[in-house]
Amino acid sequence: MSLGGGGQQQLQQLSQEIQALEEEKEELKGDIEALQAEKAEIEEAKEALDVLETGSTVQVPLGGDAYVRAEIEDIDEVVVSLGGGYAAEQTSDDAVDVLEEKKGAVDERIEDVREEISTVEEEQSSLEQQAQQAQQQMMQQQMQAQEQQQNGE
Repeated sequence: MSLGGGGQQQLQQLSQEIQALEEEKEELKGDIEALQAEKAEIEEAKEALDVLETGSTVQVPLGGDAYVRAEIEDIDEVVVSLGGGYAAEQTSDDAVDVLEEKKGAVDERIEDVREEISTVEEEQSSLEQQAQQAQQQMMQQQMQAQEQQQNGE
């Protein structure tokens, strides 16, 4: 007679749920890394706008890791992505303002993802406690079954 078969199934299910939460947490951490890279690019763009002047020579990416040298005709004409596939020409100061707004939005998204990670960790901890309790119950049931078997002999 097999006691605790349902407990074993419960443990397996809890283990699978814990594993799924761990994978979700790792994915969320990857999202944070991507957001931090985006934030670093925004910072680089802001710094470049502060340093560059009309007449400066820069490397312009063409794609595929190919670049061409170009001379800045007018630093006060900056095209900035507004999101959703749209871009607009801005003055240098306005471009910095747009970049600041983007950075703020990225910071908010990072904070949201961190909160989500915290929620996942709490859920994971709760499931781990349930698994530990289920395992202890199974052990107690096995010990009781052994005692009953020994007393019955």
